[in-house]
Amino acid sequence: MVYVTGVTFLLLPLSAIVTSYTLILSTVLHMPSNEGKKKALVTCLSHLMVVGMFYGAATFMYVLPSSLHSVKQDNIISVFYTIVTPALNPLIYSLRNKEVIGALRRVLGRYILPAHPTL
Repeated sequence: MVYVTGVTFLLLPLSAIVTSYTLILSTVLHMPSNEGKKKALVTCLSHLMVVGMFYGAATFMYVLPSSLHSVKQDNIISVFYTIVTPALNPLIYSLRNKEVIGALRRVLGRYILPAHPTL
């Protein structure tokens, strides 16, 4: 029963989302403006990242047979799609903003590529 419910409530909406984004992608690729294409694709990409994170975790948890994962993995995955994904939503959607991207690059650059490497 859990498997049937998982398929019904996860895979059917996911297939509707994939179908709608396929139609959106087809429409975007036929747009004459390259700038318009870029903006539309960036918006769609941020949406698909959130959908992928949520549905990926939920699919792992509810659709795959329980023999493929442990209770500890289930707990981690449930925290991921109930806490981490909603917490990352504002960041993912704000990555379309050039100022946010610049600030993120500056912050990450301090840790990844320090200005004054120490030897």
